[in-house]
Amino acid sequence: MARIEYLRVKNYRALKDVELKNITPLMALLGPNGSGKSTVFDVFAFLSECFEYGLRRAWDRRGKAKELKTRNSEGPLSIEIKYRESPDLPLVTYFLSVDERGGIPVVIEEWLRWKRGSHGQPFRFLDFKEGIGRAVSGELPDIDDQRVERTLSSSDLIAVNALGQFAEHPRVAALRSFITGWYVSYFSVDMTRGQPEAGPQEKLSRSGDNLANVVQYLVEQHPSILEDIFNTLRRRIPQIDKVIAEAMPDGRLLLTIKDTPFSNPILAKFASDGTLKMLAYLVLLHDPEPAPFIGIEEPENFLHPRLLYELAEECRVSAEKSQVLITTHSPFFINALQPNEVRVLYRTEDGYTKIQTTSEIIGVKEFIASGAMLGDLWLEGHFGVGDPLSSTKIRTNAK
Repeated sequence: MARIEYLRVKNYRALKDVELKNITPLMALLGPNGSGKSTVFDVFAFLSECFEYGLRRAWDRRGKAKELKTRNSEGPLSIEIKYRESPDLPLVTYFLSVDERGGIPVVIEEWLRWKRGSHGQPFRFLDFKEGIGRAVSGELPDIDDQRVERTLSSSDLIAVNALGQFAEHPRVAALRSFITGWYVSYFSVDMTRGQPEAGPQEKLSRSGDNLANVVQYLVEQHPSILEDIFNTLRRRIPQIDKVIAEAMPDGRLLLTIKDTPFSNPILAKFASDGTLKMLAYLVLLHDPEPAPFIGIEEPENFLHPRLLYELAEECRVSAEKSQVLITTHSPFFINALQPNEVRVLYRTEDGYTKIQTTSEIIGVKEFIASGAMLGDLWLEGHFGVGDPLSSTKIRTNAK
């Protein structure tokens, strides 16, 4: 299973130059409004959309260079990811640099690099600039392998996305498959209240508008998993008995929720926001074939605070099969996490985002060892930053 271990972003909105090192399977981004949590989250969404829909669409829908590139900065926007396909394969670095010319995005530079074995220097087995480059074919590209010249039909095409469709480039194809498989959620409770056309669907959409279709799929193909979801939902919301996806004669699919005390279920459109949101999260996190990367923004919205600790534990279980990224303001969610799993985001006086791992903040490890909880430490001001009413500077153990 592929895991991201490192991220560096330059010139992406408030992210003038930030790094995330030693990324854990479950990671939460914590900070006040405007600190940059959603921007880091959007980096993953941007990459996912570039591979799924193309660079130009992802670029344009974010307002092009005027809105996407960091204010008062020079040079292109760049994203660098280090990931490992599996524990027995070398660390792969993927670099993408994008700028704009005449209102059209251009891939300035794109490359893939790794090092074979414990000795030797890292080398690029894919290297493109503005649509022209070279790539090594084969299962395990080596430094001395022949590079084949390639020219893409347009300079706004992602080389990994193009070459990754060919079997001769299995390492490139693996990265393409990894990124296109990401689930970066923009979940909306209101979207789950609709009545979609009947028919089972395997994957929950990013907005959640096909929740009924996924429930129908689980009924037909994975009833034991659906029963596990219902059991968990009953523990979280005790009055819930079951959820039913019923096909109507006119082709619509009705999602209904039955309370234990009553004989007749109610339509999902009349259910509480918290019930629908918890159901959607459980469906996502219990996916029989989970996405390799799952991103969820602010899961605390519409949920009772006491449910958040258990939701964090659900995310931890899911992180055994997927890499899970959460943005949050909730100390109740953070209480379930370890210091190395939480990154605090804050803005400096120049307006740019900085990121700090809570395990590097002076005193945090000692407090945790004494029985303190991470979210409580944050509320009490022990992080030094992350409090919207304070401009206290962070104190770290980092050298």
